[in-house]
Amino acid sequence: MFDVAVSTPSQMEAAPMQRARGEARISFKQMGSQTRLDELYQRGSAKFRLPKVYDNIPVAVLINTAGGVTGGDEYTYSARVAAGGHAILTSQAAERAYRRSAGNGTITTRLTAEADAFVEWLPQETILFNASALHRSMTVDLKGNARFLGIESIVLGRTAMGETIDTVSFRDRWRIHRDGKLVFADDARLEGNTKDILKGSATTSGGLAFATLIDCDPNAETRIDRARNALKGCGPGTSVRAAASAWNGVLTARFVAADGRALRDALMSFLETYRSAPLPRVWHC
Repeated sequence: MFDVAVSTPSQMEAAPMQRARGEARISFKQMGSQTRLDELYQRGSAKFRLPKVYDNIPVAVLINTAGGVTGGDEYTYSARVAAGGHAILTSQAAERAYRRSAGNGTITTRLTAEADAFVEWLPQETILFNASALHRSMTVDLKGNARFLGIESIVLGRTAMGETIDTVSFRDRWRIHRDGKLVFADDARLEGNTKDILKGSATTSGGLAFATLIDCDPNAETRIDRARNALKGCGPGTSVRAAASAWNGVLTARFVAADGRALRDALMSFLETYRSAPLPRVWHC
């Protein structure tokens, strides 16, 4: 005899939904003129992979094996580059924030660069789907004259798929410290009806994709002409608007585009020109 219990509808509704958890930590050390992997830790749905590269700058590719983020998911990423080192961190594909049933998805990132080190944070875009909720924070700790170059881009739905976004909950927090002193802080928040929030000229004038680039370095101000030259393809009459400014060892560039395709094309052109180097291969897949 078998005693088979049948769940009632009320019991099924009360059952907790599975949530994704992930943590990935990576560090690099300097060995002579080459930067090499030092430590790697990963658990859950967060992974780092190190593809073969043909120069002295290692590339760490971040992979979310859950395929995206929804309400209640939690991810933590951290990376450290030792004195004199240079490493690039990117992502395998666009991150996706899906419709939530409850709670917020959270992504917490912490990067550390020792003296004379250079860390580049170059993930591909994050796509926000309708009714998604994603809260992110980025903390960067720089020592001495270390340099940080980072970009984050947001796309509201896939226009090529006919998707529309009525409401999202998105928060993004950046904090950059040099030798313990706060040198850059930035917060972004989208809460509610995106059409109403973004229709004004003080936001995106209806643009559905936007990005922020930060170059934090004692010599960042000397690169402002390079940044503005790299932005010459953006402006009135194009589908992407952008501008750059620099002060107190920080250079920023802001981008607003009609859609994700236009933004991605503009970012790839800008980054390869500004960095005088090709982007990681995953950007071209």
